[in-house]
Amino acid sequence: MYQNQQNKYLQTSIQTASPAKLLIMLYDGAIKFSKLAIAAIEDKNFEAANTNIVKVQNIINEFMVTLDQKADIAKDLMKLYEYIMHRTTEANMKKDVQIIEEVIDFLQQLKETWVEASKSLNKESKEIQYG
Repeated sequence: MYQNQQNKYLQTSIQTASPAKLLIMLYDGAIKFSKLAIAAIEDKNFEAANTNIVKVQNIINEFMVTLDQKADIAKDLMKLYEYIMHRTTEANMKKDVQIIEEVIDFLQQLKETWVEASKSLNKESKEIQYG
């Protein structure tokens, strides 16, 4: 029952989230799955490591597919996403914790950037609304 309530809460959170909030939630997910992959590698559970790395790759792929190519920063972000995909593939093949830690650093930096951008947009939006 508790799990069902938790799932409903998560579903509602996703359905009502702003695009920026959804992006941040996806970064949180990618970071979480990266950490789970590290734990699985350390436990020699390579199947779980693979599963979690693939989840990270799926999130990064979603970022790549939905990237607004007209945005000034799109080319740089695409290169970074491609690099992260390359590194996660390498980490998965080698079961290399250090590579995943590098990926986590990139993901955390990107998340922090989006958090700050979201705060800035919210502040501008409030200033426009309340003049």
